[in-house]
This record gives sequence, structure tokens and C-alpha cells, in this order.
Amino acid sequence: MALKITLEKSLIGRFDKQKKTAASLGLRKIGDVSVQQENEATNGKIEVIKHLVKVEKA
Repeated sequence: MALKITLEKSLIGRFDKQKKTAASLGLRKIGDVSVQQENEATNGKIEVIKHLVKVEKA
């Protein structure tokens, strides 16, 4: 199943790990949307930045 991930909050002032995690999901600016397959790796990345993104079933 696919997940639609939207960056809703800024990455300015965030920890380096959170910035790199967002970049690995293809999220760079507020409003960026990425569609990823739901798997353990993706779920782990979402867990790191869950306070910055909105996740929906796609």
C-alpha cells in the first residue's frame, strides 16, 4: 500500500538527522509531497519526523 507524505512544518532549526530523513523521503520544502510504499524502512523514517509531516493512505 502506498503512503502520501506531506511536509507541513519547516526543517529550519531541526536536528541534522531529521533534515536528512526528510530529504531521503524527497521532502525539501513545506508543501512537498512524496508517495512511498508502506514498509518497515518508510515507517521508521516517518517515526523520526512524525511531528513535521502529515501521512495519508494513497
